[in-house]
Amino acid sequence: MSDCNSCPSKGKCGSSSESCGKKNNPLNKVKKVIGVMSGKGGVGKSTISAVLARTLKNKGYSVGLLDADITGPSAVRLMGLRGEHAYGDGNGNILPVESKDGIKVMSLNLMMDDENQPVIWRGAMLSSCVTQFWSETLWGELDYLIIDMPPGTGDVTLTVMQSIPLSGVIMVSLPQDMVGMIVTKSLNMARMLNIPVYGVVQNMSYVKCPHCGEKINIFGSDTSSIVLEQGIPLLGELPTNADLAALSGGSGEVSDPEILQVFENIVKTIE
Repeated sequence: MSDCNSCPSKGKCGSSSESCGKKNNPLNKVKKVIGVMSGKGGVGKSTISAVLARTLKNKGYSVGLLDADITGPSAVRLMGLRGEHAYGDGNGNILPVESKDGIKVMSLNLMMDDENQPVIWRGAMLSSCVTQFWSETLWGELDYLIIDMPPGTGDVTLTVMQSIPLSGVIMVSLPQDMVGMIVTKSLNMARMLNIPVYGVVQNMSYVKCPHCGEKINIFGSDTSSIVLEQGIPLLGELPTNADLAALSGGSGEVSDPEILQVFENIVKTIE
């Protein structure tokens, strides 16, 4: 199922869909595909993906969210879709589940009876699942598809970057040297595969005192070494914040103006 006319990279890759290896559903028309990635797990990729999707939706864009972290999916909870399920249309296509704010979501947890059951698959099955979520899901017409990438630089990440026409990626890091080193591996992977890197978001940068508003840098005050050493833009610094934490249960909205400003900056960069 390949169609260059439905590919976000149409006219840019210099190849037909058959030669570039990217399969596109002719029933879909996705304008931009944005990957949110980090070599390190637990840095907040999924939360940032969810808030970015909502920010874009609030600006009037049509948005989808693909959860490519097959063994650790969290998009269902973040988007308030616990108990929902995705089904086929009878013609070999998967129908995504739409959140209450109109964002189309596809995650393996939408296809499981019990979200607590582990996914014990080898690399080939994981990679196949991700490509199916891209090419067999009826995304329809979208301005943006946000992909919550798995951690690391292994099979599934490579599959996403080689099989899905990414418009670019956003790196997520923490203000720690060890995390910065691991994230740099993902950055170099993107460069090796000629995928644009929009910049880095530094998560958990500080905690704001509820009494005086002072910013407390838990891990140190240095900006991510990735920005300084790799020469990519710092898109913003996010705090450890109750608004963001509440999203993990599918409840609450982000109202902190500093957080909202970071996502405004991200949107301006990818528009």
